Amino acid sequence: MKKTLIVAAAVALTASVAAAENVKVGVVLTYSGNGAEFGQQIDRGMEIFTKLHPDALGPNTVELIKRDSKTPDGAVAKTLVQELITRDHVQMVTGFVFSPDALASAPIVTQGKVPMIILNAGTAWITNQSPNIARVSFSMWHSGYPMGEYAATKLACKTAAVGYTDYPPGKDSLEAFSTGFKGKGGNVVDAIPMGGPAAVPDFTPFFQRVKDAKPDCFYVFVPAGNHAAAVIKTYDELGMRQAGVKLIGPIDIVQDTKLQAMGDRAVGLIVAGHYTADLNNPANKAFVAAWKQAYGADSTPDFMASAGYDGMAAIAHVVKTLNGKIDTDKAMAALKGWTFDGPRGRVMIDPNTRDIVQDIKIMRVVKMGNRIGTELIDTIPAVKDPCKALKVGKCGE
Repeated sequence: MKKTLIVAAAVALTASVAAAENVKVGVVLTYSGNGAEFGQQIDRGMEIFTKLHPDALGPNTVELIKRDSKTPDGAVAKTLVQELITRDHVQMVTGFVFSPDALASAPIVTQGKVPMIILNAGTAWITNQSPNIARVSFSMWHSGYPMGEYAATKLACKTAAVGYTDYPPGKDSLEAFSTGFKGKGGNVVDAIPMGGPAAVPDFTPFFQRVKDAKPDCFYVFVPAGNHAAAVIKTYDELGMRQAGVKLIGPIDIVQDTKLQAMGDRAVGLIVAGHYTADLNNPANKAFVAAWKQAYGADSTPDFMASAGYDGMAAIAHVVKTLNGKIDTDKAMAALKGWTFDGPRGRVMIDPNTRDIVQDIKIMRVVKMGNRIGTELIDTIPAVKDPCKALKVGKCGE
């Protein structure tokens, strides 16, 4: 896929048009294949920010040069980023649904001296791979570690099993939850790798193993989308709720776009994360309303869309701050400490780690009239990436 989009500021400042700059931004997302829905969510989030904030760029324009990273193995994304920098001469790159794509691209943006803003990929130590990377989405530790602590202290879980998709974010989520849970006295009785991100496995044998072990809680991380829908279906069909095993996890397992199809099966699940479409704040209400107007009353944004929105806000901040003249060192300096009030609430880029700082919400899936939604039951404010704060593994490098 090759697509270019010009995003223009409102041309009200006629006297400034001569000084306007056009900034080329490479956007690397999964526009096809298993992750196509994820790429679309982020893409639309960026579009909605532009519609709601037409003056955010000042007199400048941003040219979004879009490329399809296709499979989540890193190889295609690495080639695309190299081409965007050397052939298309982009001044910034953004996107990256999957962690392998972001990790493979890190040395390219270092060598090419181009700023890179991650809009989804959640492996914690990605930002350690290049001084030119900042992230506006999350790391797996943002939700996993607080959920581990919360499960042990507030959900009466003395024992837990962990099921995870076997790739870097899944391993991160396992370590994050386990560290938080054990730190508060919990005992992880089993940790089960459950296939990879490219195809949805049959979860039945993994879940049956957990049901037989009878832990108080079962923490699951899988990629959002079809993986998550299969998790909820298997949990219900095996009667795990009735067996006394609480299903918990990050927001990936109750993605907004899949929640209505999950139906009553999902009711009662408790998750940790930074965004759902039901958040009650002015920015999110405006975001959701604009989204439904643009894409249909039955469509809904999810946590990837909110990151696309905030990511476009970060890009606009850099462009406006530097008057369209992008210098990598100055761009990264502009991103460090940047704050923004978006659909998920206030966010900040930690000036020390270049990772996001955000509130983590503990949410319960509930019935809301004739639809399924999420209610906020607790908030852990201004969470920095715990992996870096604790200097765990590669986060300490």
